[in-house]
Amino acid sequence: MFFQLIASGVAIGATYALMALAMVIIYKTSEVLNFAQGDMAMLSAFIAFMLLTSQGLGFATAFAGALAFAFCLGAFLEFAFLRRAKEPTVLGLIIITLGLEMILYGLASWKWGGDQKDFPFPVSDFETYDLGGGVVMSQLNLVTLAVALALMLMLFLFFSYTKVGVAMKATQQNESAARLMGIRVNRVLMLTWGISSVVGAAAAFLIAPTDTLVPNLLWTPQLKGFSAAVLGGLTSLPGAVGGGFLLGVIENLFGGYVSVEFKSVVAFAVIVLVLCFKPSGLFAKHYVRKV
Repeated sequence: MFFQLIASGVAIGATYALMALAMVIIYKTSEVLNFAQGDMAMLSAFIAFMLLTSQGLGFATAFAGALAFAFCLGAFLEFAFLRRAKEPTVLGLIIITLGLEMILYGLASWKWGGDQKDFPFPVSDFETYDLGGGVVMSQLNLVTLAVALALMLMLFLFFSYTKVGVAMKATQQNESAARLMGIRVNRVLMLTWGISSVVGAAAAFLIAPTDTLVPNLLWTPQLKGFSAAVLGGLTSLPGAVGGGFLLGVIENLFGGYVSVEFKSVVAFAVIVLVLCFKPSGLFAKHYVRKV
């Protein structure tokens, strides 16, 4: 039972890690917590659902179209709302993201209603594989883990070895200096939101088959992703990944050995404990600003 709970927790933690990555990508560049992340991903999942059911497109085409929509949505929201804020503060920008969250939720509720919909997915959540040692994982869990790891590797390579990724790092460290070095900060921020939206949409595609497609689909996973980001460190991409997997395992062990009913409380307890004892997160460095 212990190893089964660990394996299931790792699979669940992969989706938390993706949501955490989506939030950390934006936070690292602009120090803004995007609380519209879940609803941006939810809207992309509905677009994929519409392309699959109404338009009759194949899975590859529908998902590619939905990911392209996700990128455009993220870039548009940054360009149309965040960039237009006059004399913005970090708190003001966070409040804007909360407003965007409600706008996107209302838009999805108006367009598709609150009825539960089954999200068609080419991978089964019922076909299982015996990995040995009493560990059984579904086909969807294995695909979720593989996709999450592939996306994490791609992001690591992007931020480490591309000019755009380095420009994003420079913007996060010192926006004024980045401008002086010729980096087009506004374009970098818009691209950051687009990439973050794509990562969130990928998480939504993997979460929707295990649940029903409704406008509040990503509310709980977004909070779990935020908890994972706080646990690992809001300034660390590897920390967000580690926090996601760790949270998934801790939550699953708590549900298996303590109480299933209070399983969801673990994420919020993690936020409180980490902020009290190690505000920078488990895997991020704490910097003290000297004046």
